[in-house]
Amino acid sequence: MKTSRALALALVPIAATLACGTTTTTASGGMAGDATTTVASPGTGAGRESAAPTAPTAATGTSSGNATSTGNAAATGNPAAKPGEPAPPTSTKPVTVSRHPAKPPTVTGVRFARHASFDRVVIDLSGSMPGYSVAWTDKLIHDASGDPVGLAGGAYLQVRITPAAAHNRAGDPTWKGPRQVAANLPNVRHIVNNGDFEGIVSVGLVLARKAGFRVLAQSGPSRIVIDVAH
Repeated sequence: MKTSRALALALVPIAATLACGTTTTTASGGMAGDATTTVASPGTGAGRESAAPTAPTAATGTSSGNATSTGNAAATGNPAAKPGEPAPPTSTKPVTVSRHPAKPPTVTGVRFARHASFDRVVIDLSGSMPGYSVAWTDKLIHDASGDPVGLAGGAYLQVRITPAAAHNRAGDPTWKGPRQVAANLPNVRHIVNNGDFEGIVSVGLVLARKAGFRVLAQSGPSRIVIDVAH
């Protein structure tokens, strides 16, 4: 889908309380909620990508942003930075967020888009926000089988979402589209669903090079956003 028709998804703060109870975040700008966040290094940049001033919860700090990608279509050309667009992320430290929703959500797919100084990947969810981790790995493998994914890159980010599933109770997949997506963005080259096993959904990012990244947890609907610098 062309970026000119990309859906601007409204961002709202993650609810202060969920049915599963409350814990405390340790991220910058912490808030009461159902998550315990471990952050190795604060992220950079704050802003928004739509006219509506909203503020999501960022795993690498408090930031404001909007997911503007829709479908499995990459932005083309060389987009200029929009007013208030976040600066490119600089931290390369892993990020871990623990959450324990009463009902694990399902992962429904992935979207992506190119921004002026970073690539954005959006993992869509149905249900409450789960926990997640984003960290570097030497290679991507398929969970359970241990078989290599087989996509060459200069660096690899492994996203693990838990508790979550990419299938429904009947065993039918909820992940829409192919399990391997050629994003062909400046840094994010491929996106792979490389696991749906024992309550963990794995999503691998094949990058051209190692670069700074940040993670944003957004709701209404729930989604996990990963920005990777060019």
